Amino acid sequence: MKIIVVDYGSQYTQLIARVIRELGYYSQVVQFDEDIEISDIGALVLSGGPASVYEKDAPRLPKWFDRYRGKVLGICYGMQLISHELGGTVEPGRVAEYGRTQIQIVDKDLIFSEIEDQQTVWMSHGDHVKKLPDNFRVTAKSKDGIIAAATDDKRFWLLQFHPEVRHTVRGRDIIENFLSKVCGLSPNWNLEDFVKQKIDELKEQLAGKKVIAALSGGVDSSVACVLVHKAIGENLLNVFVDHGLLRKNEENEVPRVFREMLGLNLIKIDARDLFLEKLRGITDPETKRKIIGEQFIRVFEKQAQNYGATHLVQGTIYSDVIESAHSGKKTAAIKSHHNVGGLPKKMNLQIVEPLRNLFKDEVRIVGEILGIPRSIIHRQPFPGPGLGVRIVGEITQEKLEILKEADSILIETLKETGWYEKTWQAFAVLLPVKSVGVRGDQRAYDYVLALRSVDSVEGMTADWSRLPHEILDLVSRRILNSVKGIGRVVYDISSKPPATIEWE
Repeated sequence: MKIIVVDYGSQYTQLIARVIRELGYYSQVVQFDEDIEISDIGALVLSGGPASVYEKDAPRLPKWFDRYRGKVLGICYGMQLISHELGGTVEPGRVAEYGRTQIQIVDKDLIFSEIEDQQTVWMSHGDHVKKLPDNFRVTAKSKDGIIAAATDDKRFWLLQFHPEVRHTVRGRDIIENFLSKVCGLSPNWNLEDFVKQKIDELKEQLAGKKVIAALSGGVDSSVACVLVHKAIGENLLNVFVDHGLLRKNEENEVPRVFREMLGLNLIKIDARDLFLEKLRGITDPETKRKIIGEQFIRVFEKQAQNYGATHLVQGTIYSDVIESAHSGKKTAAIKSHHNVGGLPKKMNLQIVEPLRNLFKDEVRIVGEILGIPRSIIHRQPFPGPGLGVRIVGEITQEKLEILKEADSILIETLKETGWYEKTWQAFAVLLPVKSVGVRGDQRAYDYVLALRSVDSVEGMTADWSRLPHEILDLVSRRILNSVKGIGRVVYDISSKPPATIEWE
């Protein structure tokens, strides 16, 4: 039995599905206006979202909702929507609640089984339920007196807060209580099942077809390529494009690892001059991403034509999809991912994205299941556009060489000191700013380099890493002493949100 999560546009929607999967239940995200088969739904979750239920064009309950007779968990917008549709009152709040909030459980219910009466939860709402529908009772209130949870004890369980985010201390337990104690379901799904199912799907989808894959050497594309290779073998041609925007020495290391260690069918394309020429004079980050995406596809189309391929494999994961506003009709755009928003509208290849609904940590587990070496699946994330989005402003060969050297020093130092796997992602960013300095008793005027290191689990939120001062000092001195062209090193202490992980 699957758990259906109806997406109303929340940035957290897929986190709900992710937590459900981690608890051992199969989950699937659908759009509110999508028609689906309801015979095998074990439970239904309505997500949060940015709209107000009393607005004219606000998204409504799915058309199939009245035919579904099972249990429903409404979260934030989902709570307000159920209340509104069943005769309750939803209105703009006199007090908006955002961030960590204290709630008091006032009437114990199965969903709060073995949960302490006072809880820290994560709120994110301006509207609230003023009056519940008939036959509903309040089960929890916030410190401001706002209804935080309610139920009719039969079909609906409503939460104003977000149990899916880690800031809600007992959120996972609340979701588990809903699935097991309220709905009576038992966990029977895991990522091993996902791998088997996905391989079977790929065998059926790509039977008799020749397929080309975009292999960058990063975690996502590596897992995607090995997964498809397990399904169709030599009918998959992996293409590694050296676009000149890679980390130091990767143009040689990546092909060696995948040919020798994993036995993949791989060719390397030298497209450095093409990409740099297309990017000449471009400073807008969205334009850069789209140019890089466009050129990737054009290179692959040429190789696909030579190979006779009809499909292109990409390592797109769900955080890419969300930030490119392709997760749902009501989700806000943040920036284009070159696999998603950066793709040209007209292509001669059909896209295959076997990891599209997984988060980074889940992708790593799939990689382990597939037998991919730890040195690959535990590499830190690297953006598809490469160093193109780590050079703020125009990209030149000189800037690339400077950044490659500096970034290499940062990564090697973190590995030497045992901090590489303690952080989610660390990298250097070359800024379009120069600063006065002193070298050999003479005035110098060189670039400013920003170091960025963040801690995260799924990439949707992140906090800046508290690297020890002695490590930052060591990295800074090594860079300033050995990389010509850098005159100042700074450390980025911005979290996501409001900042994104990458600068562009």
